[in-house]
Amino acid sequence: MASRVGILLASVLVLSCLAETSYGVLFSSLKQSLVVTATHVAANGTLLKAGEDKISVTWRLNQSLPAGTDSAYKTVKVKLCYAPVSQVDRPWRKTVDNLVKDKTCQKKIVARPYNASMETFEWTVERDVPTGMYFVRAYAFDAEGVEVAYGQNTGPKKDSNLFEVQSITGRHSKYFESTLDRDVPTASYFLRAYVYDGAGIAVAYGQSTNAK
Repeated sequence: MASRVGILLASVLVLSCLAETSYGVLFSSLKQSLVVTATHVAANGTLLKAGEDKISVTWRLNQSLPAGTDSAYKTVKVKLCYAPVSQVDRPWRKTVDNLVKDKTCQKKIVARPYNASMETFEWTVERDVPTGMYFVRAYAFDAEGVEVAYGQNTGPKKDSNLFEVQSITGRHSKYFESTLDRDVPTASYFLRAYVYDGAGIAVAYGQSTNAK
């Protein structure tokens, strides 16, 4: 009987953990305890070209916080995030307080074990980054892989210290962003199945669309 009770309690604990993980942490509940900077040198001022230009990112613990603030921090993930101006009319980039559903920061720049001292990483803007305005955010995770703190190189309104990226096929966003967003699937597909004979030659087929 005792063993069954133990198994039941363990099951409840596991389910509770899974429920918390699936629900997600609220961004508004995180403490902004990391100091983050992002600097760059681009040929066109603040316009960075995807696949060519680089960003130098630094992050560290805010030294004005009480000792032990970072006792649960185990890893840090730095991400590239869309500024509000590049989220307008793009629900696939929407900011949601629940981090499981949040689409603000989709591109990982780097992940490292946590260190309270300043860390630096130079990142080449990847070729698949869409045209838009961006900032950088770093999340601190605990041993369970749950977000516990953050820092970013912009203010709470996410309208300062931004930088602009021009995709390989994009246009300068001061005039307009490319109507073909690189982070949105644009192709249409259908399925086709073939029947082969003993010699491996296709002899018949079927497909999920009409013959046109």
